[in-house]
Amino acid sequence: MSLAESATSEQTPSESSAPDAAAPPVQVLPANHLMDTVLPVRPALVDRGSAARVKPGMLAELVGSGSAQAMVLSGRQALVSDSSLVLLDAAELAGHLANTPYAPEHVIYLGSALAGSDLDAGTELVLFVLPLQFEVRAEEFEAHVAGIPSDAQWAGFREVAARLNATDTALFVEASAIANWHATHTHCPRCGTPTQPEAGGWVRRCPADNSEHFPRTDPAIIVTVVGPDGRLLLGGGGPLDARNYSTLAGFVEPGESLEQAVQREIGEEVGVRVTASQYLGSQSWPFPASLMLGFTATTPDTEVRPDGVEVTRARWFSRSELQDAVLSGEIVISSRLSIARSLIEHWYGGVIEDAADSA
Repeated sequence: MSLAESATSEQTPSESSAPDAAAPPVQVLPANHLMDTVLPVRPALVDRGSAARVKPGMLAELVGSGSAQAMVLSGRQALVSDSSLVLLDAAELAGHLANTPYAPEHVIYLGSALAGSDLDAGTELVLFVLPLQFEVRAEEFEAHVAGIPSDAQWAGFREVAARLNATDTALFVEASAIANWHATHTHCPRCGTPTQPEAGGWVRRCPADNSEHFPRTDPAIIVTVVGPDGRLLLGGGGPLDARNYSTLAGFVEPGESLEQAVQREIGEEVGVRVTASQYLGSQSWPFPASLMLGFTATTPDTEVRPDGVEVTRARWFSRSELQDAVLSGEIVISSRLSIARSLIEHWYGGVIEDAADSA
């Protein structure tokens, strides 16, 4: 029986006939049986309000209500105080910045805090995207706006990610993704006319041909490759004597399935064949606009041929070899914030100690 025939069979598991004497028993799963994802799924902490934000005038009304909090972003940097994002009263901030050189290029709806977040449930959140030049004129901005803590700093996500709570992390990632899209998609791809933001900043419309344009995300596969003896293949780019090693990754091309992308990218980058792959989980990485789709894959090959462009170094590691190399400082692997580290530790079967852990 083909998979299609099996899927449409009217026979239920309890009605299945006894197997032939020569055939092993087959476990029949309930229809639409779902397996838990292998990597942990972090719950959403912000409701992005896709239905509410399409209401005309919704954003201006929300900002003017005095009930919304504003995150501030300039380029890739946000205002951070101690270990938290600086959130300001949106109405007061809009009043301070109106008709000044500090007026934001965009005001975007981020959503409302959900129960379980680090903010009061229902807290409305907006993003003020400042002109890029204020990355280097931060003191002028801070002096002009009331309510900014004296210890506030402008910082990129990588600088502060390890210190932020889960809600601030989610907001920083979301804000970076949507701000990057606005910065790089200012004109209609059909006719070149400058587009205008709508729907709380989540749509850009062309006034010439009325076409709508939506934020884009570029899918990329990221893979742990396991050899026939169970060892893990890690690679790195740059100088041959560099110490950084990580999982292999690449973008999905038009017309490819994710599994095909895994096979192609691994073949191109390190010259080994992938015979099987399995999806494990994902992580948004909007710097500028990626969604990392994590896989583990197996290969019968042991000889590695780095392409010399994206991958200049590649090594096989047993579990003990990897842990010893990390602890000794011989190599450095991806940080615990990344899906790459989650994939490596999934293969390892536990937490890999860093040199700093034992210092």
